[in-house]
Amino acid sequence: MRKLIVSLLVCAAVVSAQSVHLSIPYERFTLKNGLNVILHVDRTTPTVAVNTWFHVGSGYEKPGRTGFAHLFEHLMFMGSKNVPTGKFDSWLEAAGGNNNGSTNNDRTNYYEDIPNNALELALFLDSDRLGYLVDDMTKEKVDAQRDVVKNERRQSYENRPYGYADLMVDEALYPKGYPYSWPTIGSMADLSAASLDDVKNFFHSYYIPNNATLSIAGDIDVEKTKALVEKWFGEIPAGKSVQPQERTVPVLNEEKRLTIEDRVQLPRLYMAWISPASLLPGDAEMDLLASVLAGGKNSRLYKRLVYEMQIAQDVTAYQASQRLISQFMIVATARSGHNLDEIEKVIQEEIDKVKNEAPTVREVERARNQYEASFLNRLENIGGFGGKADQLNNYFYLTGNPDYFNEDLARYYAIDPQDISTMAKTYLKDDGRVVLSVVPKGKAELSAKNSSVVSTEGK
Repeated sequence: MRKLIVSLLVCAAVVSAQSVHLSIPYERFTLKNGLNVILHVDRTTPTVAVNTWFHVGSGYEKPGRTGFAHLFEHLMFMGSKNVPTGKFDSWLEAAGGNNNGSTNNDRTNYYEDIPNNALELALFLDSDRLGYLVDDMTKEKVDAQRDVVKNERRQSYENRPYGYADLMVDEALYPKGYPYSWPTIGSMADLSAASLDDVKNFFHSYYIPNNATLSIAGDIDVEKTKALVEKWFGEIPAGKSVQPQERTVPVLNEEKRLTIEDRVQLPRLYMAWISPASLLPGDAEMDLLASVLAGGKNSRLYKRLVYEMQIAQDVTAYQASQRLISQFMIVATARSGHNLDEIEKVIQEEIDKVKNEAPTVREVERARNQYEASFLNRLENIGGFGGKADQLNNYFYLTGNPDYFNEDLARYYAIDPQDISTMAKTYLKDDGRVVLSVVPKGKAELSAKNSSVVSTEGK
């Protein structure tokens, strides 16, 4: 009877959730040069988001030639044939707009959030750097941004507490040469070795209309916007077709236990596993599993480590969804006077519990509600990172369908507690993970047991 009641509760939650329906109407067309364009009308405010995705990230680079995608994130703001250096930002700001860009393993994106009367300005600026960036590219510009990126790397990794952790985890988790095994920002050696011709060749290979998607969302007139896109982007020639990456799934059949000594005050533990790629079966389950384990003060690990035992000052878990393969991560920082072996034992106990017994219906509903709230909150904005224009681009890149909102959300409503337990057993293997301890210099004894101290030199 108890099992029947639980099943009925789960079914009721799913049926209720499926009544939610999102409507994000869009129109898509393709220019003769291959540029895909997505238009979405939202008249909530008199603003427009112009969001461009280039289907190239650091995962498209080659060993020994890393950091190019991120370097272009900087070079794209340095001026082009008809836009003098410094004017990209100043012209947009004078019109009341703002802009930014970002790079990850899978893509590079750029956006402008502007008043609706500045749409043509944004399209002119974006088209000029797509069509004519290399016309104005010089060794001096490349060297200047190369130095900026090197300094960013120092600030983000080398001189930042715990900064080497992500580099070490990725290197240990993925096979040598796998597209996600090197950092997006690249290595110092590769950045130094990049020549002007190397940089230009990378641009000509990937920064082409037929390898990009332009998403425009906001207070727009669809027909006028189509005409403006054709006006500014139509003359840019297509490039050679970019071959899609082959989705290979790396397998880790051992446990790697590492320690690095860093300039930190408190020890921190990182536990990482390879997990299902974005939108594939298991991806949503791992999202909810992360929430059950460490999503807020009512989560299992927070209650035990931080509140009850008071041996950690923080703990997080997350599913880092990516196009080829994802990464599931648990991170916990020890409180003063405690070591990482204590913390790992508690984390392992909770992992084993969720493997052997499904989470409660209440835990799953809480995790699902947290995700849904975050999902709907992103839809309140049209611009920036994660706004509707950005999400339309994301879904188009991953599925070919810009309006994948309902299908995405439905994945979470279809999950029952046993699904989460099954995915934990499938992916959180004790003999297929990286366990990294970051400890203060000279305090290797604070590491998790059986960890080998490794050097960060050359990373």
